[in-house]
Amino acid sequence: MIKSGKAVKPSLRLYTCLLTSLLILGGSNFRMAAAQFRAAVVKIDITPDKPQWLLGYGPRQSTGVHDHLFHRIVAMDDGTTQFYLISTDICLYSPSLYDQVAGEIEKQTGIKPMQIWWTTTHTHEAPEIGPPGLGSVFMGERYEHDHNTEYSAWAENKLIEGVKEARAKLEPARLGVGWGMAMANINRRARDEEGEAFLGLNPDGPADRKIGLLRLEKADGSLLALVANYAMHGTVLGDANNIISGDAPGIVADYVEEKLGAPMLYINGAAGNMAPIYTVYPDFESGHLSQFRALLGDKIIAAYRQMGPTTADVRLTLGGTIVETPRKAGMGWAKDLGKYTRTTSAGENLVLLPVRFLRINNDIAIWSAPIELFCEVAMNVRGLSPFPYTFYFGYANGWLAYLPTKAEFAYKGYEPKTSPFTDQAEGDLTRAVVTYLQGQVR
Repeated sequence: MIKSGKAVKPSLRLYTCLLTSLLILGGSNFRMAAAQFRAAVVKIDITPDKPQWLLGYGPRQSTGVHDHLFHRIVAMDDGTTQFYLISTDICLYSPSLYDQVAGEIEKQTGIKPMQIWWTTTHTHEAPEIGPPGLGSVFMGERYEHDHNTEYSAWAENKLIEGVKEARAKLEPARLGVGWGMAMANINRRARDEEGEAFLGLNPDGPADRKIGLLRLEKADGSLLALVANYAMHGTVLGDANNIISGDAPGIVADYVEEKLGAPMLYINGAAGNMAPIYTVYPDFESGHLSQFRALLGDKIIAAYRQMGPTTADVRLTLGGTIVETPRKAGMGWAKDLGKYTRTTSAGENLVLLPVRFLRINNDIAIWSAPIELFCEVAMNVRGLSPFPYTFYFGYANGWLAYLPTKAEFAYKGYEPKTSPFTDQAEGDLTRAVVTYLQGQVR
């Protein structure tokens, strides 16, 4: 603007108009620059170099190593929210250990516990980590020894360092989602003519054969990491085996990584009543462990190759809720789990079950809980969810034992016997999760 031969400063109103026009004309570019999706993956070997107490059956010490164990860590960042998903080749651990490790990560990095999901593959051929937690209440004979304190501390530090490394390696990325199917699992709630359930094989029982997939790509379209969600106990090998192994989940992850050239996180699902089709064999050969490369690994690869396009436009939303449900009458409680129970004014003992949620854009909803959930519950939630891709990530952030369906409590057996819940838990959990998911729809 020129007046009387002198330059005149534009008014504040003019600046505002110009800025508004730029935002309108180039708004999408501004949003992309401010919220570019990034991801990273880290894989850390946590195989012990000396004998360790193994978890999953009765007390036994390892005598060798068949295949290696790992922390596999995926980090995602949408420009506003960071999320860390961890899959560890161990059986399970107490929620108090999650609280301890997540608290240390927050102390060292500022990353909040809500941003961290630490899941386990549930192999029964890996070392114990941390205190026994709830397992000592109803399986005390398994925990008369001290847990592997030195190995636990080492594995925990490896996890913390892995999270830091993943955050440092974040790079521009794209995300895709898909489904697959595999017949590698089978219902393990067998019944005889008397009707009471026992651990075995039940081909007529419900089973969740779906594979949920998340694909993370680098900016150039090459595979960064694959997340495969499938419900199956890590029990191809039984208590006669003392050799360390990732069992079927670990074998499958190694195989897929070899074929695709990138890390794969095996995230177990609602496997409380899901066994591998070969289960509790005394050794690797008789258990046909290598066959799971074809039974599940090839099915994951086939589903991966059929996945649709990926996108760099990714929004992450984290949330959580506490489901309060009655605790089984007469059942004790672990000292390290005080924050996971309370007593009402009427004297009723409750379990406080933490449930986490991750929403990705408008079509993906993932929920998790520290339990061995029966597959019918997750399948029912999936059917009632408004999100076309609804995954359940089990064994997440600790372990509070089995949560069977109301119907299966009536058939008794191992899982209801060792559960801290009552037959009311299925309804309480389903209502809370479905209500949350439906409330997320906008």
